[in-house]
Amino acid sequence: MSEVPVNTRPLDGPAPRLQAPPGATDCHIHLYLPGHEARPGGPAIPELATVEDYRRVQRRLSLERVVVTQPNAYQGDNAALLEALAHARGVAVVTPDTPSHELEAWHARGVRGARIMQLPGGAVKIDKLRDVERRIRPLGWHLMVQFNGRHLDAYRDELRRIEGDYIIDHIGKFMDPVPPDDRRVDELLHLLDRGNAWFKVCAGYEASLEGGPYNADVGAIARRVIAHAPERILWGSNWPHVGVPRSQYPDDAEQLDVLLEWASSEVRHKILVDNPAALYEFGAS
Repeated sequence: MSEVPVNTRPLDGPAPRLQAPPGATDCHIHLYLPGHEARPGGPAIPELATVEDYRRVQRRLSLERVVVTQPNAYQGDNAALLEALAHARGVAVVTPDTPSHELEAWHARGVRGARIMQLPGGAVKIDKLRDVERRIRPLGWHLMVQFNGRHLDAYRDELRRIEGDYIIDHIGKFMDPVPPDDRRVDELLHLLDRGNAWFKVCAGYEASLEGGPYNADVGAIARRVIAHAPERILWGSNWPHVGVPRSQYPDDAEQLDVLLEWASSEVRHKILVDNPAALYEFGAS
């Protein structure tokens, strides 16, 4: 087994301007733990990102709760995710063949969602979405769906058929960004109005052509969706930002501070505390 190098990413720095309220939640991080290698079909792991590493970031941002998302590097091997889930919630990779007894065991460990990734490296794509939903529905889990928002027309009908909760990930991941009044943004709002979709403000830097920290082109989309459905918005840091080179590595405090520009104090409380508590059952067994 080859050894993945230890983390060299910056973990500390000035505190954010935003003072996170009690119960504030980071709804999207990835972890890369010692003893777990990348699986065929996924990207390589350049260096570790451990629970202890993230705890330093978490303390800097004054966040209390976290949701760990299965990274593409591990594909369908959720072992590292499950190892990391003490005092956290998780989003795993589930296939149509994942046995019910495994899902029940994962639920007891804190898993509450299944990842659908319609981008390169994704382990389970939208063509398996309905089958995966049937597997997780008895547990009340949600789907977390990521795709290029420019292709929303190809996925809209499938999203409308989802019966349980699901997250539209990464600000719709429009590559390249579209104007906020684009008809596909209109369609995202229609999906949110159906009552079972959530929208995650996360990693705007991955799609933005204008650059951080506010990524104004992507931020315009985020602002419109937040204003339309504040009760359906989540926030995630996307730490450790493996999709960009180190030269473009975002500042984690600035990733949180965008909410000062995009949402009022009341709405920020919903985004950081109330909404994730409702979806992820924080405080429940």
